[in-house]
Amino acid sequence: MQTSSEVDFSQKWSVLLAVGMGIFLATIDGSIVNIALPTLVSSFQTDFALVQWVVLSYLLTVTTLMLGIGRLADIYGKKPIYTAGFIVFTAGSVLCGLSPTIYTLIGFRIVQGVGAAMIMALGMAIVTEAFPPSERGRALGITGTIVSVGIALGPTLGGLIVKNLSWNWIFFVNLPIGILGTLMVVRYVPAFKPKGGERFDYWGALTLFIALLALLVSLTLGQRNGFGDSTVLLLATVFVLFLTVFILIELRLEQPMLDLRLFKNSLFSVSLVTGFLIFLCLSGSLILMPFYAENVLGYDPQQTGLLMGTVPIALGIIAPISGSLSDRFGSRPITVAGLAVLMIGFLAISSLDAETTTLGYIIRFLPIGIGMGMFQSPNNSAIMGAAPRERLGIASGMLAMTRTLGQVTGIAILGALWAGQAFKYAGTVLPGGATSAPIPAQVLALRDTFMLVSVLIFAALLLSIWGLREEQKQRV
Repeated sequence: MQTSSEVDFSQKWSVLLAVGMGIFLATIDGSIVNIALPTLVSSFQTDFALVQWVVLSYLLTVTTLMLGIGRLADIYGKKPIYTAGFIVFTAGSVLCGLSPTIYTLIGFRIVQGVGAAMIMALGMAIVTEAFPPSERGRALGITGTIVSVGIALGPTLGGLIVKNLSWNWIFFVNLPIGILGTLMVVRYVPAFKPKGGERFDYWGALTLFIALLALLVSLTLGQRNGFGDSTVLLLATVFVLFLTVFILIELRLEQPMLDLRLFKNSLFSVSLVTGFLIFLCLSGSLILMPFYAENVLGYDPQQTGLLMGTVPIALGIIAPISGSLSDRFGSRPITVAGLAVLMIGFLAISSLDAETTTLGYIIRFLPIGIGMGMFQSPNNSAIMGAAPRERLGIASGMLAMTRTLGQVTGIAILGALWAGQAFKYAGTVLPGGATSAPIPAQVLALRDTFMLVSVLIFAALLLSIWGLREEQKQRV
């Protein structure tokens, strides 16, 4: 094993390729299934309430495990955990594709999620170690591109697979990439030896796991049953209680699972919060687009998937450029500009209606892809650059957790808002759900949802501007 002072940068691009393959697979599988949900309903002869757990079980598993995995990596090393994650994820993918029932599919998605958590929690940390600080923004820009493209490209690729093959191939396509990626990780990723003497905080890990699980399930049930439901309120109470216990435990320990001193760095905290808000807005919005494209515009799944490729294509072009610019000019000015462009994009898509053309859709969504590309890479670089080397694993886990927590929260809250507004404009709660509401009601509900998203983006922009001013003060 290498020590942290014996860094060999000669294999940096091979490391990035190996890590990128894993991050892409783990990220895309959080969204690729979305567009196949109607197919799964008919294939397994079940209902949407059960089938949605194919998506949720994966996201819940990933989100609740990442911080603990990040801490384990800081104690025992990143390479063995990352390699094991690749193996578990690939095996879980094959098992998902072979699932004979909806229940086994949900169970194997949990297995897949365990592997994905190991991959997603450590990818940014491994890349940060593999590159010199002068190239970190560029490298994390490429990594951030892979993350965001994976999330946004999922529906596009899923639509093509479902249209031309079968839902099983959504999972089988992971096998060759998983095998190749595992071999590359074994060959190229350096095995840095941690300094030793660290202990794992089991009670902190347990209380945080319970808190996050209660929060995520309450958000999921709240979307379906309403956020005033007694079970939802009970779960929210459990979340607050266990989060409080977790914080008290962490403040008392010399070697906590989550070093709360990281949050004393205001710029680190601002970057995490803005990242969470952006993924909440992006994921919650993109989950609504297949329903808009198919129900309102009348497109089929393949056409819808191709249309939704607007964001990842624009993002993939811009993100590496913004990462390189952040190495030269600093991350904060680039993130502020990206958030401003994002707000313009979300204001633009609030004007979507039943007459929107394909060109009109693309023009409205281009600023979202450009803004995400400008924001995400420098923001990732700012977060990882603020963490000391011995805390890179937990910082990477926190970064990944805010992303997936933003996904789940955005899907729950914005999905519930859209459905509630659709019922309001329809004048009644429809037994067939919000997708059975009249087209004008669905369009007006989308407008209201995207106006709220624009407000959240504006809040993130103000936070980032404050961070820019603080950064400038610190340099004086």
